[in-house]
Amino acid sequence: MGVRYGFRRPGDGDDDDDAAHILELLVDDYFESADLEAAIERLLREGFETPDGERVEGLRELTERARRRRAELEAQAGVSPELERYRQRLAEIEAREDQAISELLERAERSGDARRAELTRALGDERTLQRQLMSDSFAERLGEMQDYEFVSSEAREDFEALMGELEREALSTYFEAAKDFLGRADPAELARLREMMDALSTMIEQDRRSETLDPSFESFMERFGDYFPGAQSLQDVVRQMAERAAAAEAMFNSLSGQQQSELRGLFDRLMSNMELNFSLARLGSNLRQAAPDLDWQASARLRGDSSFSEATARAEELAELGRLEQFLSRSGAARALPEVDVEALRRHLGEDAARHVRRLQRALSALEDDGFVDRSREGLRLSAKGVRQVGARALRDLFAQLRVSPVVGEHRDLTLERGGDREETARAHEPGEALSLHLARTVRNALARQGPVLPLRLAPEDFEVEEYESMRRSATVFAIDLSLSMAMRGNLVPAKKMVLALSELIRQRYPRDAVSLIGFGEMARELRVTDIPALTIDYQYGTNLQHALALARHLLDGERGQRQVIVVTDGEPTAHLDDAGEPIFHWPPVAETLQRTMAEVLRCTRAGITINVFALDIERTQFPFVEQIARVNAGRTFYTSVDDLGRYVLDDWMRHRHAV
Repeated sequence: MGVRYGFRRPGDGDDDDDAAHILELLVDDYFESADLEAAIERLLREGFETPDGERVEGLRELTERARRRRAELEAQAGVSPELERYRQRLAEIEAREDQAISELLERAERSGDARRAELTRALGDERTLQRQLMSDSFAERLGEMQDYEFVSSEAREDFEALMGELEREALSTYFEAAKDFLGRADPAELARLREMMDALSTMIEQDRRSETLDPSFESFMERFGDYFPGAQSLQDVVRQMAERAAAAEAMFNSLSGQQQSELRGLFDRLMSNMELNFSLARLGSNLRQAAPDLDWQASARLRGDSSFSEATARAEELAELGRLEQFLSRSGAARALPEVDVEALRRHLGEDAARHVRRLQRALSALEDDGFVDRSREGLRLSAKGVRQVGARALRDLFAQLRVSPVVGEHRDLTLERGGDREETARAHEPGEALSLHLARTVRNALARQGPVLPLRLAPEDFEVEEYESMRRSATVFAIDLSLSMAMRGNLVPAKKMVLALSELIRQRYPRDAVSLIGFGEMARELRVTDIPALTIDYQYGTNLQHALALARHLLDGERGQRQVIVVTDGEPTAHLDDAGEPIFHWPPVAETLQRTMAEVLRCTRAGITINVFALDIERTQFPFVEQIARVNAGRTFYTSVDDLGRYVLDDWMRHRHAV
């Protein structure tokens, strides 16, 4: 028997969302806000498209689904018409009784027997007077009719059927499972129901006092588990009962004052008839204490026509939908997304909504599971792996821009750096660079993509190139302006992307190179690569280029090879350190600030450090100081827009890195 091999890309057929794709979707928002949790919250609230084009609904759309479903339920269920229907049925039973009395008297009179007619008339008058003296209240009248001796056997049977139906309605209003196994409950079944309520109350009271449960939960479920399908713990049982009891209260509260009084009186009488009143009252009190988070004063807006138990079920569903809607719409819902009740969503909003929530949950968990984000007391932040992933994407974007729209007037050097030995490793080919294909890895990628078919067709994403040990070494400091104007002009986010892209390029291709990061506003400070995504502006006034260059010179001290500082700024120096090391700010710039900054430029020049300045959105005539830096230091100055920043820096860095 031959062996068959199949090929597929990693992840094909998996239901999990691609964590790298999720990271790409939220990274721009994160760079802008510097708040990873807020960016994730906005992404999951608005939803997203998967790499294969499937739309995943966000929390906002799911919340709207819950609202629409609540409106539908409110229109479907109401108990006011049901009360009137039962009242009408009782009136019909009494009319049938009156008709039977009339027919009995008519037959007696036709018989010609005066004594029979007299006795029949007296009997009819007695029954009629008895009913005339009964209360107009539906509940009280039902109770009085139970002691009434019917003349009509049909009317008596109809009344017993009515009482049986009302008893079932009362029981299933409080005990949803009761409707599945109770007809007109017989004494034995009612006694069992009472035992269940008393045993549950005892366990709740014992649990509240932290005592050992007697009966144990296991023995309780052996006897009464049919009342609580799916329950796995005492908390599950209490929750089921409490939510049903709270829904019954909401059903009562949906009525007018008079109707509510009438229905409560009816249920009290029915429960009293079944000798369940005390046990139910005790259990209700315990449930309120055990589930204080439920709204026991809620009023379900029920406008339709349904039975009491159906209206209670609708009220229960409305309450659960309300809790879901509140959860999904609250601030920070994305952070608590793993806690959402997916089964409740499936019950009320359907499998489609449950599927969307599962995808949102996986999107959130994938970021942590794949190591792209770390969680700490301070909240979420990108891990080192996440920062590298973002940097790699930014680098691919910049290479793609260079291929489509190369920097005007620049000729890119595409020669391979083969100064050292070939490494045993390979890496993905970047658009625009020369090819030195690692043939085995390239063919393997093509096979994984299209399978073992001939002819084998290569695609650009299959290409991997050989890596060579670099004999050259350089050290670069990126100095990023963090003054207020950088954020106001929208320059900070592109600067972040550029720094991450270049840092990732150096890490991948030139691992022996040194790279450092500095942010400067009123003062300068050293940064880590992992600080860049959440980097925010300095809300203190000042652009202290002097301090930034001094810190860069300190970081480059002792480094070998080409040493350079890449400055990204959108304004002239407006701050410097005085002799005591304190920052001094002046706008417009004063001579002392410019002199101290230029003195630092001279120190860098004497140390052999090149300073390249990328001036954003500024005309040459508005920013003459950088021209002086270039003349003194022999570095380069680029006047560029924020959209071209990454391409300019990447092109210049690579061209001069190869020229070393």
